[in-house]
Amino acid sequence: MTPVPTTSGIALSRWPHRAAVLLVCITFPLLWVGGLVTSTNAGMSVPDWPTTYGFNPFLYPLATWFWGPWDIFVEHGHRLLASLIGLVTIGLVVTTWFCEHRRWVFWTTLAALLLVIFQGVLGGLRVVLDERTLAQLHGCVGPLFFALSVAIATFTSGWWSAAIPRRDSRAGGLKRLAIATVAIAYLQLVLGTFVRHLSAGTSPGEFRFYAVFHLIVAAVLTAHIGLLGVRVVRHFSDFRLLMRPAIALVALIMAQICLGAGTWLTHYGPPAWLADNSAWLARYTVEAGSLLQIHVTTAHVAFGSLILGNSLALALRSLRLLQAMPPTRTPEHILVEVSV
Repeated sequence: MTPVPTTSGIALSRWPHRAAVLLVCITFPLLWVGGLVTSTNAGMSVPDWPTTYGFNPFLYPLATWFWGPWDIFVEHGHRLLASLIGLVTIGLVVTTWFCEHRRWVFWTTLAALLLVIFQGVLGGLRVVLDERTLAQLHGCVGPLFFALSVAIATFTSGWWSAAIPRRDSRAGGLKRLAIATVAIAYLQLVLGTFVRHLSAGTSPGEFRFYAVFHLIVAAVLTAHIGLLGVRVVRHFSDFRLLMRPAIALVALIMAQICLGAGTWLTHYGPPAWLADNSAWLARYTVEAGSLLQIHVTTAHVAFGSLILGNSLALALRSLRLLQAMPPTRTPEHILVEVSV
């Protein structure tokens, strides 16, 4: 396979990018399975760590796991998938060491390895100590690792090294909006972990605070993504690398709003004013632990990470592809400077 040429004249190997894309593709399913573990309360079904009922996790009997109880199947599968991601991350670090001339890219992959190790230790301590705070922190680090893997896939892509930034007076505004969207998307995920991992002693007032704050940030995030989409379509529609994540973000936030409404409905039922105007909703009964509740909630959590990853991809692409133009210097400004 022919290496990708770069603006510096140094050939770029395709292997780091392939490894990074593989990492992204297997990390998202892990986020989904991790959400499923929480949704089904399967996190404590395997009480020991790093072993599984005393077994080496890679040697745990297949019959006991694959055809065993659902909660053990999900939790042990979560551990095996996490181990696979750790191995792929190690492979990514080795690949960038030998095939990537930009040392900062190697250090970024090494940071990803340290983060995935930290995440694994958090997950293990959450089991050993049965600590809810560790579960919240575990839920915050997972999307962060996913976002970092998206960033590495972006940095190692061929277009990143070959890109020549275009000067545009509207670039600065788009960059600032994109970066703010990434920060808000992650804040929303953090708030989601507080809503999702409430303790039994949480007061109604505390729950209401987290829920309302979560809704407010969701509205702000939706507005930011809408503005991003409009700006990209209006001013940078000829940039396919910007259009794709922008359109994906708009589609994801629309789906996320529907999933958020479905999560509330399957957990707490419809609001009274809505049930009064819908015969179907008036008859709806919340079923704790139902398949609908589990899968809608898990999808809502997973889509939050997708929004974070896409918003980061759009922010990085705007930073790489666009360059803000300095203010126009009019003849009046030049005369003033000369006279001074």
